[in-house]
Amino acid sequence: MYKKTLIAGLLLSSTILAAGSNVAFAREQIRIVGSSTVFPFATTVAERFGKTTEFKTPIVESTGSGGGLKLFCSGDGENDPDITNASRRIKTSEVKKCAANGITDIVEVKIGYDGIVLANSKKAKALELTLKDVFLALAKNVPDGDGKTKANSYKTWSDVNPALPNVKIEVMGPPPTSGTRDAFVELAMEGGCKSFKWIKALKKKDKKAYKALCQTIREDGAFIEAGENDNLIVQKLNANPSAFGVFGFSFLDQNTDTIQGSKINGVEPDFDQISDGSYPVSRSLYFYVKKSRIGKTAGITEYLAEFANDKAWGPEGYLADKGLIPMSEKERKDWAAKVKGLQNLSM
Repeated sequence: MYKKTLIAGLLLSSTILAAGSNVAFAREQIRIVGSSTVFPFATTVAERFGKTTEFKTPIVESTGSGGGLKLFCSGDGENDPDITNASRRIKTSEVKKCAANGITDIVEVKIGYDGIVLANSKKAKALELTLKDVFLALAKNVPDGDGKTKANSYKTWSDVNPALPNVKIEVMGPPPTSGTRDAFVELAMEGGCKSFKWIKALKKKDKKAYKALCQTIREDGAFIEAGENDNLIVQKLNANPSAFGVFGFSFLDQNTDTIQGSKINGVEPDFDQISDGSYPVSRSLYFYVKKSRIGKTAGITEYLAEFANDKAWGPEGYLADKGLIPMSEKERKDWAAKVKGLQNLSM
């Protein structure tokens, strides 16, 4: 009888131990999708997490912000991602899509800042551009007098601005599914577009027409969609010194031996000037977590704790070495508290 009781007790203990291990989880590995800009930061945290904890290294895929949020919001099953990275904030329409698929509790995590750069090979001269130059070079339609537009026929940078070199406009950048593309269009293109007074006034009269003019990139070959692989763009710039690439500051920071960033409105794309907001094409970076997956996928809260920590996202953290621009101390404390409390997204 004693022996049977002992065996039963050992079996019960084993069950209790299993409940605290990966056996209790529906999935043992976190699945992360989303932004190509956030990808190197998430990958770094995932690798550190896998090496320093009992949990498996999360799977991180670069799908673009829009693509990641589409996957994230498509379902809440074991085959759906737990987390999505984004180089822009989630849209109201995406929150509604998530809700329609039963995903109503989402934790938003802001991780820091990034600048979007227009870079070229160090084999060529760096450009000094204004936001107006960027808009005129890459917009589908451009102003042709007050209240009128025409199809963009500018072929060279000197066509846009006589002070710029007589070099063919050839810019490689991300596709529409990319958060970098969204932010570039909103900050750089629209920023230059509204430098025209009549277009700025158009925003109040006809917002739809204003957005169509300011945010539509030309499709005649001057802008080349180069996919979500920013490292590939860097390689192509080295092969073609006349071309420029649009990507996050972190990729410039990791390749300063071969490429250089253009000044925008007289400001260099560097760590300090992105951090203090003086560089005009700066944006916030995020990731989003399904609360419903906590307790179903192993290690989610522990992964959050690893990321939302000064040893990772602080000024001296290991992500700063990868090019992440840290938030202020107050912002980091505020976001760390939200993450620890698993605070729901508020739009």
